[in-house]
Amino acid sequence: MFKPFRTAAVLGAGIMGTQIAAHLANAGLTVHLLDIPAKTSNKNEIVESAFKKALKQSPPIFFTEKTARRVILGNFDEHFHRIADVDWVIEAVVENLAIKQQLMARVEEVIRDDTVVSTNTSGLPINAIAQGRSESFHKRFLGTHFFNPPRYLKLLELIPTKNTSTEVINRMQWFGSLYLGKGVVVAKDTPNFIANRIGMYVTMLGLRALTEQGYTIEEIDTLTGTLVGRPKSATFRTADLVGLDTLLYVAENLYPAIPQDESREIFRVPQLLRKLVETGSLGVKTGQGFYKKQGKEILSINPGTLAYEPAKPMNLGDIEALSQIHDLKKRLHILYQHPGRAGDFFRQLTLNILAYSARRIPEIADSPADIDKAMRWGFGWELGPFEIWDALGFETVLADMKAASIPVPEWVEEEGRGQKAEGRSRFAPTAGRQSVFYSETMALSSLEDEINLTALKADPERTLWQNSEAALLDLGDGVVLYEFRSKGNTLSLQVVNGFNEVLDLLENSEFRGLVIGNDSANFSAGANLAEMGMLAQTGNFQAIANLIVKYQSLLQRIQYFPKPIVAAIVGRALGGGCELVMACPHVVAAAESYIGLVELSVGLIPGAGGIMRMVTWAAERAASESPQHIQPFLRQAFETVGMAKVSNSAYEAQELGFLSPKTKIVMNADRRLDVAKQEVLCLEKTGYTPPPNRNTIMVLGRPAQAMLEQAAYIMQQGGFISEYDRYLAENLAYVMTGGELTAPALVDEDYLLQLERERFLPLLQQSKTQERIMHMLKTKKPLRN
Repeated sequence: MFKPFRTAAVLGAGIMGTQIAAHLANAGLTVHLLDIPAKTSNKNEIVESAFKKALKQSPPIFFTEKTARRVILGNFDEHFHRIADVDWVIEAVVENLAIKQQLMARVEEVIRDDTVVSTNTSGLPINAIAQGRSESFHKRFLGTHFFNPPRYLKLLELIPTKNTSTEVINRMQWFGSLYLGKGVVVAKDTPNFIANRIGMYVTMLGLRALTEQGYTIEEIDTLTGTLVGRPKSATFRTADLVGLDTLLYVAENLYPAIPQDESREIFRVPQLLRKLVETGSLGVKTGQGFYKKQGKEILSINPGTLAYEPAKPMNLGDIEALSQIHDLKKRLHILYQHPGRAGDFFRQLTLNILAYSARRIPEIADSPADIDKAMRWGFGWELGPFEIWDALGFETVLADMKAASIPVPEWVEEEGRGQKAEGRSRFAPTAGRQSVFYSETMALSSLEDEINLTALKADPERTLWQNSEAALLDLGDGVVLYEFRSKGNTLSLQVVNGFNEVLDLLENSEFRGLVIGNDSANFSAGANLAEMGMLAQTGNFQAIANLIVKYQSLLQRIQYFPKPIVAAIVGRALGGGCELVMACPHVVAAAESYIGLVELSVGLIPGAGGIMRMVTWAAERAASESPQHIQPFLRQAFETVGMAKVSNSAYEAQELGFLSPKTKIVMNADRRLDVAKQEVLCLEKTGYTPPPNRNTIMVLGRPAQAMLEQAAYIMQQGGFISEYDRYLAENLAYVMTGGELTAPALVDEDYLLQLERERFLPLLQQSKTQERIMHMLKTKKPLRN
């Protein structure tokens, strides 16, 4: 196994440099961020100014405020010597070959013999940047192309030169995946590498459809967005976000750099794009690009007049019905066969993208797998080009390419002949028959440890139990997985009932333990608001009361279950989902986990143990059971729940009290299920005992309640919360301090759980709470009534 990097230096504090430094700090490295010296007395002024801007970015680039302290600022004049002590140097200065070459010469004079050096360029040849350097330097040099923003976009393209050592490449793959949480793809040293080469081609096709084929901006974005498994920003909203000046710069540099590309002319810049840049319409940063927001209305550019106009009705047929089909592959197949304008556009676009991607092998990558992963991880596609080809049918797509006179590379023709003989899809490798063109480059990657739930669910013998909204899967080695399958992974009645059935099965079987998780982007949206709202509107509050008791009892059962239970979470875990996580005695969390008790935003308070566990957290954080020691932590918990705060990361969730300090946090979210499984095995092997019962929890009574109510009053008077928010906060304060207790006292968990129930149900009967629930269900946004 390789040695992880512990220190790094990032040279250049521009947009990418500061964000790369931040993500390395997120990963636990000590990072020196250096830039050119200012001409003022404070030579750090440039780097300090850039860092201050970075700290204000939204979404935030650091996991917590404390994480930023791992970044040490400096300048090239006074602090360049620091790079002599680092394990990894990343160059991220201006895109100027001569400047980069001069900097590399200076770097070589200072660094250790084992320091890895990389460049984050996206437009210059990697090999040229290291020109003139020693053989030793070349062995430790490569390109590391992070996608912006580095914290949130998964793709990391590694671009070795012909001299980069295999050991360095393997180490970077291993570290990038395991420690930085990246999806790592090895690319060739070609213009724009993999993802941006294909991505630019796709964007230019969209521009041609606008200027030459009569499709509107809205039609193109509809047909290149979530409908086809791509981000909702689609083509033109993405261009506006990136910046039309950036798009122009990339296209103008790419065109002369690819003289051998048979499709080179598609990259010739359209006059529309040039005109928009000339007039300062650069996208989001200037307030207008292809789109412009005017009041509450979104206008789009008329390519003929350059005037911004309201969207015209789309002429795409019954697209709305198609969008309701949940299965993406089925949706794509139907759209591909669609006889109208929508089908014409999708077929033409898809055939060109797939053929172009195929023609780029082995120029930009060695396999279809690498191109697929680059587009999924870099551009957020649900399926990569070759996965789409496979979904549509290999022979169908190949025949349509030939009918349209679209050039197809010889290797595809050969694969087609092989596929005809065997009757198998070419781009989805099968056991005993893996194409050389689909070889995995990341043999040493930690991704070998991933659990593939899709494959598990395809094997009927792995499903041990299921109902309409949940299932129990066999992970092997005596470990089982309880998976939610409800909409939004909500904790519906079916999920809760299923949970109890599964725990009964687990308790009376030879299974070692349980993992709670799924393969969704978000762990759980919490309680099923639609289910609860319907019961409330029909006045069936007894059913709700029964549900709350059942959910509280379930979470208590999970907390004290005799076999190890580990929650494996990623993305959002909100409301009841957060309460479930807090009840699990052991948690494996992806670093990108956003956790919070958000019930007050829908007019409720946590009712399944969330308040009880936050009160416990406050008491346990205090130096003693003295009220004066507990009070500051209780107030912090009150503000956290009262303001419906959601953590910015798993690390911040620990600070807020949603995750325990012993939580296992993984940078690569794809590894969470395997790590959780290994945690179950480890706990069982060492002789598992559940947590001891909390029979004594210190609550602070009426004096603390008055203090919390005063804080809510001040917030309301200051205009930060509404009158109803204050009312909800007072109910929260009542439960958190022990209800009617006149003085501090020791209580048990059941006492606080009963208080939660007593205050939860009356709130649900309030008209303003029901308004908030309905508004959330309709708009996905909170209502402050």
